Amino acid sequence: MGITTEELRASRKVLAEFDYEPAEIEKGYSGKSLYINLTDLTIKPKDITEQMKEIFIGGKGFGLWYLWNAVKPSTKWSDPENEIVISSGPIGGITQYPGSGKSLVVTLSPLTNSVMDSNVGGYFGPYLKFSGWDALEVQGKADQDVVVFIDGDRGKITIEKMELDPGASHLVSEQLTDMFAESEKDKKNISIVSTGSGADNTLIGLLNFSFYDLRRKAPRLKQAGRGGIGTVFREKNLAALVVRYSSLSGRSNNPADPSTIAKTGVKLAREINKFDDEQFRMRQIGTANLMTPMNDYDLLPVNNFKFGSHEDAVKISSDVLRSKFTQNMPDGCWVGCALSCCKAVDNFELKTGPFKGDKVIVDGPEYETAAGLGSNCGIFDPDHIIEANFYCDTYGIDTISTGTITAFAMECYENGVINKEITGGLELSFGSADAAMELIHQMGQGRGFGKIAGLGVRRMKHFFVDEYGADEAFLEDIGMENKGLEYSQYQAKESLAQQGGYAMTNKGPQHDEAWLIFMDMVNKQLPTFEKKAEALHYFPMFRTWFGLMGLCKLPWNDIIPESNKDADRPELIPEHVQNYVDIFNAVTGKQIDKDEMIRQSERVYNFQRVFNLRLGFGTREHDAAPYRALGPVTEEEYESRAERYDNQLRDDVGINPEGMSTADKVKKMREYRESRYEQLIDVVYKRRGWTTNGIPTIGHLCELGIDFPEVIETVKNKL
Repeated sequence: MGITTEELRASRKVLAEFDYEPAEIEKGYSGKSLYINLTDLTIKPKDITEQMKEIFIGGKGFGLWYLWNAVKPSTKWSDPENEIVISSGPIGGITQYPGSGKSLVVTLSPLTNSVMDSNVGGYFGPYLKFSGWDALEVQGKADQDVVVFIDGDRGKITIEKMELDPGASHLVSEQLTDMFAESEKDKKNISIVSTGSGADNTLIGLLNFSFYDLRRKAPRLKQAGRGGIGTVFREKNLAALVVRYSSLSGRSNNPADPSTIAKTGVKLAREINKFDDEQFRMRQIGTANLMTPMNDYDLLPVNNFKFGSHEDAVKISSDVLRSKFTQNMPDGCWVGCALSCCKAVDNFELKTGPFKGDKVIVDGPEYETAAGLGSNCGIFDPDHIIEANFYCDTYGIDTISTGTITAFAMECYENGVINKEITGGLELSFGSADAAMELIHQMGQGRGFGKIAGLGVRRMKHFFVDEYGADEAFLEDIGMENKGLEYSQYQAKESLAQQGGYAMTNKGPQHDEAWLIFMDMVNKQLPTFEKKAEALHYFPMFRTWFGLMGLCKLPWNDIIPESNKDADRPELIPEHVQNYVDIFNAVTGKQIDKDEMIRQSERVYNFQRVFNLRLGFGTREHDAAPYRALGPVTEEEYESRAERYDNQLRDDVGINPEGMSTADKVKKMREYRESRYEQLIDVVYKRRGWTTNGIPTIGHLCELGIDFPEVIETVKNKL
């Protein structure tokens, strides 16, 4: 990518433009959304209706509503009518409360063929809103690579072509920041959405949202990683989205009650300063603080989720990763975030690939990345994880899916399902760091075995069965995907609640709906099916709320206030829940309570379930889990935890394991665990107001106020 900024600027050609007067933000909303069609180069505003604000709130809710109205039941992810919708939310962009800079991206997924949402930090969502737009809809397909520029300072939107190579996201972000900023000082006012060549060559493409790091004097990247959203982006021939907004202030959201927001933010900041260093160490390590406790509690995925710990995990422990980070606090991905979990490795010299020898900034690794690219592949080398992290980001491929895909391929390789002839010489054994890195390069560049791996675990399973005669039942057991989305990086075998929290999601097994492992497995707070079901109602609804508002979940439960020790429901962090109620009311001028907070999410959550039904998914069969997520598939797995499993057979199943073969014990354990999972589904569906087939009842939809004619018709056709 040798073109200079001046040459790039000179190559710009405006294909379409639109002048507008940026709407005034009022109580968290601009009242307008921006629609762009890349096929015919349409640029036009839409009104945000009161019904949208009441029912769908913002963020993910706006994305679902716009997508619902844009597509048909027959629409595929690659059809031009599919949309990418980006929206923050009414709270998004406040600067006084940590974690308020999130954006939500919604589209039809190439992995699941259904609705996908992914949350992401960075500055784009808030800057978009303050530029006058509560949401951005991008539909259609350009006939060449284009860049969309939203200039919130001048009130101008352009669709442009230029001599920009979209293959490396870190370079795209740097070049476009340099080009669109009018001075060095102006760089902090620019945010870029981009991806890389991996999004062209796989189905697991991500989107990078940039924010300019004033200390490092460079743009950094946060990822909307899940479900192949970046692949949709490149299918539309989008090279980048750019926004500029330079008038940010603490009053940009024009809230109804700014003093309450300020007081609530100060209170949480004091808690962070007082407790973070002794609790979760987010400011020191970020989410990588989980590496050590996950291994200690047998929850760290190892070797394609076979195991939950490994003696070599100490080599990639929380403190080892901390030693790699540049301690340059605060490291927040939005203004005013005192939790500062956005860690980075500076001046990391790359050892492989097209940028070998370059010294780069690597954002992360986050826990999910370190576990997925590291332990789940049997690799315990922190430098490998950091390099793999960088290349996944700049190629634009999801680190979670990449880790789970690679681990699955490694287990297939070790079981003779695939061999060197099939992999093109890659020795994909667990622990083979060189082969894992080469596979990333192949996926990013669209060559070799990477073309197959880039299809995702579900399609790999079918390919191995159809082409190589693999044992379909075995691959179904060990292929860690649900609904077509690869599992995120927690070992759920010993937590029935988390098994449901993964497989009963709307979009696939992502931990952002419900993370219940500690409550269920460690703290034993969910002993009955009913308590598990209540948790699998409350937590997905509560965490959905963050995606409606433009919020990060970490300030909710990754800092614990003193009051929590005396709380009736300490697992809910009730003081922090009240903080969010207070902030919502202070921004919007409404007067909701904790119950209405859940109802807001319930409306959107059930609407998404119906959306899935409309597309041919969303029933009980789609909530099935691969058995590896429920229990030990192989004798090796059973014997690695033989005492635990023997005791469970004796105490929970009522079978004396003495004298039984390991194969028979595996079989009996499977019968027991699969039965329990089916029982859990029944109880959860009932609690959620769904039929035994997982379909929301018409009565429940009416109670929620989402009984739109097309919604009711969709449900009636499925009952």
